[in-house]
Amino acid sequence: MSTDDPAERAFAHHDHAHCTADVLAQAETMLAAQGARLTPVRRRVLEILLEEHRALGAYDVLNRLAAEGFGNQPPVAYRALDFLEEHGLAHRIRRLNAFCACMHPGEAHAPVFLICRSCDMVAEAAGASVRTALEEAAAGAGFVVERSTVEALGLCPACREAAA
Repeated sequence: MSTDDPAERAFAHHDHAHCTADVLAQAETMLAAQGARLTPVRRRVLEILLEEHRALGAYDVLNRLAAEGFGNQPPVAYRALDFLEEHGLAHRIRRLNAFCACMHPGEAHAPVFLICRSCDMVAEAAGASVRTALEEAAAGAGFVVERSTVEALGLCPACREAAA
């Protein structure tokens, strides 16, 4: 595959192990600089989120953790997911009530989430121009945007091809 665009890469066959290793290394470096760390549970939750470009619900994560001996109480998963989200290592996908790994940890960015309505695959696309347009529209009304999440629902290339 020849694309460097993370959104295109998410929907195409690629070296996912390399993708995962890069994000884990960036996460470790970023957290160390902040004086925080990935505990074994936090690391495993991030690894689970990185296994596929798909959003997972907290109970999906909890079931995986429980099967691997990390505990089966909801706070185990929720605390780890909250930590990852708070530190910019995961994003909450509200449409799916789920979480996905951030593919740009430590970078200031305004992602747009492209969600396949058929397979729940999620791609994190650059959304700076969308954020700018939103801020300009809000400013016209005297409003200041503090936080926004843009989620686009549609079909990924594989599901589009399968439907054709």
